[in-house]
Amino acid sequence: MAEKNSSRRVESSLKRTRFLGHLGLMAGVFRELEVDKLIDEKLPKERNHNVPHSVCILAMVLNGLGFIGQRLYLFPDFFKNVSTERLFGDGIIKEDLNQYAIGETLDRTVKYGPTKLFTEIALHIMARLPIPVHCLHADTTSVSVFGDYDDEETESIDITFGIPKNGRWDLKQFVLSLIVNQHGIPLFMNTHSGNASDKNTILEAITSLKSVLRPESKVYYVADSSFYTDNNIQNIGTSFWISRVPATITEAKELLAANLNLQKLKSDERYSFYQTFVEYGGIKQKWVLLLSHKMKEKKEGTFRTKLDKEVEKAEKSFKKLKVEDFFCEEDALKAAEKWIQDFPSVSFEKVDVKSIKKRESGKKGRPSKDEELKTYFRIDGIIKVNDAFVLKEMEKMGLFILASNDISLSPEEMLKYYKGQDNVEKGFRFLKSDTFSISKVYLKKKGRIEALTMIMVLCLMIYSIAEWKLRIKLETENETVPDQKGKPTKRPTMRWIFFKFQGITELISQKKGKMKSEILNMEEIHWKILSLMGEKYENIYL
Repeated sequence: MAEKNSSRRVESSLKRTRFLGHLGLMAGVFRELEVDKLIDEKLPKERNHNVPHSVCILAMVLNGLGFIGQRLYLFPDFFKNVSTERLFGDGIIKEDLNQYAIGETLDRTVKYGPTKLFTEIALHIMARLPIPVHCLHADTTSVSVFGDYDDEETESIDITFGIPKNGRWDLKQFVLSLIVNQHGIPLFMNTHSGNASDKNTILEAITSLKSVLRPESKVYYVADSSFYTDNNIQNIGTSFWISRVPATITEAKELLAANLNLQKLKSDERYSFYQTFVEYGGIKQKWVLLLSHKMKEKKEGTFRTKLDKEVEKAEKSFKKLKVEDFFCEEDALKAAEKWIQDFPSVSFEKVDVKSIKKRESGKKGRPSKDEELKTYFRIDGIIKVNDAFVLKEMEKMGLFILASNDISLSPEEMLKYYKGQDNVEKGFRFLKSDTFSISKVYLKKKGRIEALTMIMVLCLMIYSIAEWKLRIKLETENETVPDQKGKPTKRPTMRWIFFKFQGITELISQKKGKMKSEILNMEEIHWKILSLMGEKYENIYL
C-alpha cells in the first residue's frame, strides 16, 4: 500500500493545472494591437527586474479583469496559479511579477505622465483599429481613497476632501475625468485634485483630446449640465457640442414654465418636444425642450408621496399658527400671508381673523367683573391642497432641455446622441464595481495612485475594445452566440463571455523529463469566439 501511495505522489507532482479562462482574450487585445511594443518604447526598463514594463502593465490589467475579489494592488498573489507563459511569453514565471517590478512600473508611469501614456496608447490603437468617434461623451466622477495622503509630493494631484458622488464625506478623494466614444471605449482620461470643479475639468478634458485627435468626420462632444457655462461654450471653439441645459438658468426656467404646444417625437413616441433658437454666452444655438412621458409617470408617483408629507406638515404648522395671538388684525393677516408663502403646496380655502379677549399675561384665576381685558386677534381658516401648484409641478416633471451649437441637428438626433451619455456612466460604474475590485485604492504615494488610475481606465479600454470587436464580427459575419437564457444574440456583453470561459485551464505534465502543456475544457463555443476574434487570440489557447 505504501508503494502505491508513493507512486501516486510522484505522478501528481508531475501534473499541475493553471487557470487561463478569459484572460487570454484580454492578452490577445494587447498582442493584436501591439500595445506592449508601444509601452516598452515609451517606458524602457531602467532597473534590475526580469520583465519589461509592458508585462507588468498587462499583469495589472489582467488582475483588474480577473473576477477574483482581490484588490488590484495585491495582484502578485493573483498569479500563483495562472498560466503566465501563455499570457506573457515563454520563460515568464509568477516570481517575476513581484511588488518591486510593479512598483517600478508605476513609478516609471508617473515619471512619464499617466495621462500622456494613456493618450498615446489610445492614438496607437486608433491607428490600427477603425474605432468610431462620431460622439465623444465627457464626464467626471470622484474616487474615494483610504489614508491621509499628507505627504509633500508637490507635482501630484491634491488628494483632499471634496464633494463626493458616492456619499463618503469621511474619505478624501481625487477626481477622474473620462471621455468615451459612442461604444463606451475610453479615449481620454485624467486625474484632478479632490476639490476640482466639474465645470473646469470637463472643458480641460475636451480641450486636451481635441489637441491630439484628428477625426475624418464630424464629431460631437456630449456632456451633462455641468459643462454648460458661458466660459465653456465660448472656449470650446468651433467644435460641435451637445449638452443638457441647467434648469437654474433664467432662460431655462422661462422655457420650462411656458405653456407650449409639444409635438410627439417621430422616432420615439415616449417623448414630446418643442424646439427654439437662442443665443447664450454669445453663441447661437438650438434648444430642444423634451418631455419624457415615462419619466413623468415615474416622478408623479414620487411627487404624490412627497406632497402628502408636505400637506401633513402644513396642517400641523397651521394648527400652531391658529393659536398664536396678534395685537391687531393687520398683523394677523400679514402672518397668514407670510405663512402661506412657506407652504406653497397648500392654499387657503377660507381665511378670517377673529378677536378674543384675554387677561393680562401672568394673571391667574377668573377675571373680576370690572377687570379690563385685552383684545387679541387670531387667524381662523381652512387650508387645502394648492391645485395650481400641483399642476405646475406635474407639468415640469420629465421636462429637460438639450442644447447644441449645431443648429442643423434635428430633435431626434440630439436626443439620440445625448442618450449615449450613459456610456460614460457605465464606464464609471465599471471602474467602481466590486466585481472588478479596482475602486478601493490605498497606496503610499499619491503619484502611484494616478498611475494606478490610468491602469484602471486601461482595464476598461481593453474590455470595451474586446466587446466592440466581437459584436462587430458577429454582425458582419451574421453569426450569434447564446446569451444567458440560451437565446442567440449578436450583442453579448464581454462579462458574459468571460463567464463562459471560466472553466478553461492549462494542464502542465512532465513525462521522461519533457514538459507538456494542453488546454482543458475547450468547447465549440469557445473556438467559435476565438475564431471571430482572430488568430492571435486562438494561438494563446492552442
